[in-house]
Amino acid sequence: MKRNFLLLSAASVLFMTSCSKMGPLSADNFTVTPNPLESQGGKVAATVNGTFPEKYMKKKAVVTVTPELRYANGQVAKGQSATFQGEKVMGNDQTISYKVGGRYTMKTSFDYVPEMQKSDMYLTFDARKGKKVYNVPAVKVADGIVATSELYRRTLASENGVIAPDAFQRINEKKQEANIKFLINQANIRKSELKNNSVKEFVEMLKKINADKEGYNVENVEIQAYASPDGGVKFNDKLAGNRQNQSEKYVKNTLKKTKVNANIDAHYTAQDWDGFQKLVAASNLQDKEVILRVLSMYTDPQEREQQIRNMSAGFQELANGILPELRRSRLIINYETIGRSDDQIKEQYNADPTKLSADELLYAAALEDNADKKEAIYKKTAEIYPNDNRAFNNVAALEFAKGNNDAAKEYLAKAVNAKSDAAEANANKGLVALLEGNTAEAQNHIAKATGANDLNKALGALNIANGKYAQAEQSFNGVNSNTAALAQILNKNYAGAISTLNGVKNKTGVTDYLLAIANARQGNNDAASSYLKSALQKDPSLASYAANDLELINVSK
Repeated sequence: MKRNFLLLSAASVLFMTSCSKMGPLSADNFTVTPNPLESQGGKVAATVNGTFPEKYMKKKAVVTVTPELRYANGQVAKGQSATFQGEKVMGNDQTISYKVGGRYTMKTSFDYVPEMQKSDMYLTFDARKGKKVYNVPAVKVADGIVATSELYRRTLASENGVIAPDAFQRINEKKQEANIKFLINQANIRKSELKNNSVKEFVEMLKKINADKEGYNVENVEIQAYASPDGGVKFNDKLAGNRQNQSEKYVKNTLKKTKVNANIDAHYTAQDWDGFQKLVAASNLQDKEVILRVLSMYTDPQEREQQIRNMSAGFQELANGILPELRRSRLIINYETIGRSDDQIKEQYNADPTKLSADELLYAAALEDNADKKEAIYKKTAEIYPNDNRAFNNVAALEFAKGNNDAAKEYLAKAVNAKSDAAEANANKGLVALLEGNTAEAQNHIAKATGANDLNKALGALNIANGKYAQAEQSFNGVNSNTAALAQILNKNYAGAISTLNGVKNKTGVTDYLLAIANARQGNNDAASSYLKSALQKDPSLASYAANDLELINVSK
């Protein structure tokens, strides 16, 4: 009897407590997506689906739910709160039934900081009924944080910045052109024409070619002779042919005098309607539009000429200003300049680098595999050519790869001082800003880097930072780097990431860690376990990233 009384009393107390108090809630009342939490685009976003049990929410109660991230070091970050009310509360918040309870969804987001990598997400409750405050304990609802997306700072730190390329080409195709004009209906070359500047430069070029056979190579000398379109087709065909012959005779004699051996490619155009149309279009002729319309309407040469002659005033302007320019021969030397070989550039650098051009010096640096030797050449280039932004930029890119951000900034400032809109320098300023977590600043710099060499690398990294993973992977197309592979992993292209990582030349702990992630995502646990072990041996600090990644936790067991 006494035992039954005690049981009844205990049950009564429990009943009265549950009716008079808003007790603790269980983690079973909540589902958080994703769990564990993940960083994306510098944010840690979560969706909480919760349930208030039946007979929990008092009819006059108000409950404010606040998500909190509690870091391992004791710091706390608060997310966006949501407030719920009982049935008899006059307010605009979601109403929860006392009898049946209710479901709700709330979204929250935290700005990612590295300190929150080891953290747990709790929900805290501010429960009140009038002036009465209920003590509802906080509930742990999720683990945090999978920060794979934040690895871009680690991948960038091990890679070169954007290198400004040299414009050195050992062999360059060149042309030297002379123009000889003829009097109307004549094909003889006047002595006065041989004294014009274009002909003098033509001859001088042939002399230079003869004097430096190692530095020049002649492809051929091309002759294009023309007759203006006025006059009959048959007459002009013979006239243009004679002009070609006279021009070819002059070229042969000049080649012989300058001792240059070259093939001659000679041809002629009987009626130069194309040249005529170009000159008319570029002229200020009063009847220009009418003449151009005639050319478009008629294709027969005789009909064209007759229609144009009918415009007496217009034709006189043509006869004085346009047609004489078309009675000509063009003499074109097609040749190549041959620069120093790789060995000659290296020898000259060792002997006296001041004798090399800026492009040759930058090319000399590109020939070196050793980063220290590259940097020494870039610094020497900057010393010899202080107004060339590229050398300063390239030193900055190498300093960036070594993690010397302050030195990189110093050289980038010099590069921008030499050229304010230097594309590669602005791209590198963007990469430094990304490395420091300043995404908005990075975006501003990279926007000024249009046309930069390897700009896609900077764009890809920026897209990762902004959580645009598909665009990031597209930007890195064809690039074998840790950052490119990270973009593929974040875009769930795990097979592509493995292929990219296998192509990375200088593999680091981060490379192995990314290989572990990609293999784990594909279920290749043995390979993932092996890569994870190697990654943590090379770089123990990566353990903080692996700690909250479920796939990696599983393969490491």
